[in-house]
Amino acid sequence: MSVSKPSIHDVATLANVSKSLVSLALMGSPKVGEESRAKILVAAETLGYRKNAAARTLAAKRSKTIGVLVLDLHNPVFAEILDGVQIEMRKNGFTTMLVSGGEDPVFEQSDIETLLQFQIEGLILISHRLAPERLAAIAAEVPTVVVTRSDIQLPAMDTVSNDDVAGTGLAVDFLVTLGHSKIVCLSGGENPPSNSRVQGYLQAMERNNLSESARVVPGGLSDATGYAAATKALKLSPTALVVANDFAAMGAIAAIQEAGLRVPEDISVIGYDGISIGGLKNVNLTTVSQPLAELGTLAATRLVERINNPKEPAKQITVSAQLLVRGTTKEPTGATELAN
Repeated sequence: MSVSKPSIHDVATLANVSKSLVSLALMGSPKVGEESRAKILVAAETLGYRKNAAARTLAAKRSKTIGVLVLDLHNPVFAEILDGVQIEMRKNGFTTMLVSGGEDPVFEQSDIETLLQFQIEGLILISHRLAPERLAAIAAEVPTVVVTRSDIQLPAMDTVSNDDVAGTGLAVDFLVTLGHSKIVCLSGGENPPSNSRVQGYLQAMERNNLSESARVVPGGLSDATGYAAATKALKLSPTALVVANDFAAMGAIAAIQEAGLRVPEDISVIGYDGISIGGLKNVNLTTVSQPLAELGTLAATRLVERINNPKEPAKQITVSAQLLVRGTTKEPTGATELAN
């Protein structure tokens, strides 16, 4: 037999006060005296009373809740961005509901519909795979900010992203200053951030008068795809690899070492993202570091602004990465032919 949950009436009865006084006390109103507040809190705890969020939302006509869609919960890049979002939203009195579409646009749409049913006041998409028309419909319904993607610009939707073209340019320019000219790019597959990084590589190679030696090997964003792409790239005898992200760079390093070559003595490697993972620190990886937490903070700040002023023009905010020089890069020392 089910037991009914305690109500605000039960708390009022136990504390011997009115229901309206209980409501004020539980909302933290200064109109309630300390003695009465203490009695009410003790009664609520004794009964195991929990405030009804749905009822509170109806009464206040605000949920003080935002939704966050994360493309991939296993990717620490998105996790660090999420940290920045949650810290900033808490400062502004909002709670966060989190969903993940698992890189499937159908599931993404379904999860967003669920968030909207909970009357969220705003939505942050930490990357996405939604079609432009669907994205426009969502942005028209609820204040929306997209992080890491700036390729789709809509009148009612803000974006916060890193300048990936410039970021990859930092990597190429640094390798050129070390004396490298046979620099190969391992791409991250067909997605907007990876495409921008390839664009940055090609532009930087042209800027350094190395267009004729520019080579892009198709890859991905995992250690396995980085390993496979590096295995192909080694046939081009590079002195340096610029890799789509840090995980793929780890896979590339494994492929280089299994080929009997050394990093960085034979081949320099630069990753991308600058994620805070112990394993990456152990390999001392030179990387283009995005300000990940800042991306989240900026997105949350912009969302609060849009919630308060929904008719404001959309903003496209761009941040800059920095090159963290560590132990996987050095001057070229000679041939990098595959070991026998």
